[in-house]
Amino acid sequence: MRKASLPVICQLSTVNCHLSTIMKGKIHSLESFGTVDGPGIRFVVFMQGCPLRCLYCHNPDTWDSRGEAKYLLTPEELLAEVLRYKNFIAKGGVTVTGGEPLLQAEFLTAFFRLCREAGIHTALDTSGYVCTPKALAVLEYTDLVLLDIKTIDPELHPRLTAVKLDNTLRFLDELEKRDVPVWIRHVIVPGWTDNDEALGKLAEYISRYKVVRKAELLPYHTMGAYKYEAQGMEYKLKDVEPLSAERLANAKEIFKKQGITV
Repeated sequence: MRKASLPVICQLSTVNCHLSTIMKGKIHSLESFGTVDGPGIRFVVFMQGCPLRCLYCHNPDTWDSRGEAKYLLTPEELLAEVLRYKNFIAKGGVTVTGGEPLLQAEFLTAFFRLCREAGIHTALDTSGYVCTPKALAVLEYTDLVLLDIKTIDPELHPRLTAVKLDNTLRFLDELEKRDVPVWIRHVIVPGWTDNDEALGKLAEYISRYKVVRKAELLPYHTMGAYKYEAQGMEYKLKDVEPLSAERLANAKEIFKKQGITV
């Protein structure tokens, strides 16, 4: 993966840029050649700030919404950076992830509107937890939503994420109403979400929605554990082994039986 390098004038600094808008987004990092966050090759924007505290999160450095971000950009500045790579992402597009991008919904609406005007496909990777009118307004300019459903169990969800499940399911209902295409993302964690009954309930639930195009079943891994140590944080799943290939294949079969593409 190649990180995008912004011109100095656009990096978070004391430089006074002449801009058409004063709205700026707090951005953790940028990736100019993403291949795992939506269809095709994509420019990926990692927004700063997240209300969830997922036990297996591999980007805990994006959680703090009050701290400094690496980049502080207007929608126009961010689009200008994307356009540098337009030929590379012509058959892909832009994905905004996080953190939780909908914490900065107004910025995201403005940026996605600019992307649409430039003919660039937009994808939003979200937990759906921020289900406010401003967040839902983003959907008018969103071509695809990657909706992260951590678990369909309302009692387990707060233990995994520190927040309730309700908003995520309400957000999925809103996507159905607006006919916005959705890929469901689900991380399978041994000892937590890796059991056939739970997988079957999730598969059955999402199969009711016409907007669900596929499910991305993601095997739990520990590649982000080092970030917790670097920040002086405890990684609470340090004793959990990565998901086996056999269990991942089993999960895919469960979803296929419900008619879901995986």
